[in-house]
Amino acid sequence: MKKFLSLAIVVFVIFAAASCTQAAEESAESSVKALKITFVPSRDPQAILEFVDPLQDLLKAKLIEKGYTALETVTVEVSATYEAAGEALDAGTTDIAFLPGGTYALYSADGNIDVILAATRNGLSKDSANPQDWNDKQPTLPVDQQVTYYRSIVVAGPSAKGQELAQKVNAGQTLTWEDLNSAKWGVQGATSSAGTVFPSVWMYQNHGRFVTDLAQAAPTGGYGNSLAGLAAGTYDVVSLYADARRDYHTQWSSSGEGGYNRRNSIWEETNVIIVTPGIFNDTIATSNKTVSPQLKSDLQDAFIELAQTEEGLAIFAVYSHAGYARVTDADYESARIAQNIILGN
Repeated sequence: MKKFLSLAIVVFVIFAAASCTQAAEESAESSVKALKITFVPSRDPQAILEFVDPLQDLLKAKLIEKGYTALETVTVEVSATYEAAGEALDAGTTDIAFLPGGTYALYSADGNIDVILAATRNGLSKDSANPQDWNDKQPTLPVDQQVTYYRSIVVAGPSAKGQELAQKVNAGQTLTWEDLNSAKWGVQGATSSAGTVFPSVWMYQNHGRFVTDLAQAAPTGGYGNSLAGLAAGTYDVVSLYADARRDYHTQWSSSGEGGYNRRNSIWEETNVIIVTPGIFNDTIATSNKTVSPQLKSDLQDAFIELAQTEEGLAIFAVYSHAGYARVTDADYESARIAQNIILGN
């Protein structure tokens, strides 16, 4: 009898625990009524919104399939700056954000946000660490191989100073700090991996200085603005992600609305003068204040599944993402090291 009672108690406890777990999961699913997704302004904010608008309905439908039947709305927004996106996720005023690795590394320090996915993207036909290899006047094209990293490049434009620096690099000469400091720079926000962080790492490794030490560096508010300023001579050099010139080559030589009105192609009129080491790809991160562990797992599945559809790929092309892979916080330790170099820690 005692053995029977003991067995009955064990069975009861197991079923009770299972019931509680199931109830908790069902409660978590039923409590999600709205989700907000924030995108960083790496391109013109209105253009980003046009790309990602369909995500509102697609992600909602995908999550309803997974049991989130109470979900009423998924909304998208573009933050004013990279930092604003990180701050919103950290505060829990947005639930999901597409963040560069450097921005994630900075704002994840207090444990309020967590990475769930890293983007994969098509590799490029040029991937050399030697800037001369990029300056053959031929387009940088995508290749079929998927990669989990990208590079930052510093590009010199058609201004007199830009051409002076390009000629020096293409002659195999080393750029001095005086060379770099004499140019007008267009950069991005403080936590932009390609626009500021990794160019600073390169400068620190080669000259013991940072982007913030440049006498004539100004944030442009987006890569489109950087290239428009490069075309106009407002900047001599700009820091970009490796395939930015491909994204804006049409505008460069267009005289129509939104065009940069240059006579020749972007490949003929610009030169790469710095190539950084590889940067771990952008993240999709969530707020630990508003997103449960179960929802994180379901969001991972949802985004991976959406990236395998034509509709999903069309949305994520705004950041040149070709798919997503599960990652953990530890994968972004190199981004933290980069941030620590810049912050002097």
